Amino acid sequence: MKRALVTGAGAADGIGFACARALCRAGCRVAICATTDRIHERAAALRAEGLDVSAHVADLTEVDQVARLRAAVGAVDILVNNAGMGSVGAPALQAGFLEMAIEEWDHAMDASLRTTVLTTRAFLPDMVRAGWGRVVMMASVTGPMVSNPGEAAYSAAKAAMVGLTHALALEQAAHGVTVNAVAPGWIATGASTAEELVAARATPPGRAGTPEEVAAVAAFLASEAASYVNGAVIVVDGGNILQERKA
Repeated sequence: MKRALVTGAGAADGIGFACARALCRAGCRVAICATTDRIHERAAALRAEGLDVSAHVADLTEVDQVARLRAAVGAVDILVNNAGMGSVGAPALQAGFLEMAIEEWDHAMDASLRTTVLTTRAFLPDMVRAGWGRVVMMASVTGPMVSNPGEAAYSAAKAAMVGLTHALALEQAAHGVTVNAVAPGWIATGASTAEELVAARATPPGRAGTPEEVAAVAAFLASEAASYVNGAVIVVDGGNILQERKA
């Protein structure tokens, strides 16, 4: 049985929780992590479905807490770096670059990028030693491909995640480890703003995506079937970035 860790899985209607459920249903033993005790509610919901899951609370911007998480979870075969997406309690920062305090910039970069770096550094060595592993980065179309005013920090962090994906894919392929990224567009979660849901109506399908649609891609990248997919960035946005003109 493959062992997986999904970070940022505290929201019942979020991408992380959907990824955790998809991996559980694929037969994995899954550890889920969030910054608050609500992660135990998510684990209880999955166990009620007969799925194999454990819950952990950690601030993944802190080196010592990441180390404690590694000690508690043990080695994993699959890592889904989802922590850092906006939430209802801590939405992604919306501020102009020149109006943003440097502390706000640092916080935004830490939330999406530092969490990914520290967690990957903690769990990747076990995959290398085992000769098999899957790292899935939850990036975004925002940053690597498009952006919005007021999202400089978020865009920079997500673009950096894609750069990290490319570098690690090259470094680790010989060790049997693949590293790929998922780039969601407008996805309807509890953290979605009214403005975002309106923007989603202008996508080719005329709707926002669902966390489950994103999770299906992450689960594929984590599978044996994706063994020759490495360094890829798979966009899940209904074709929205293809449109030069949006209604």
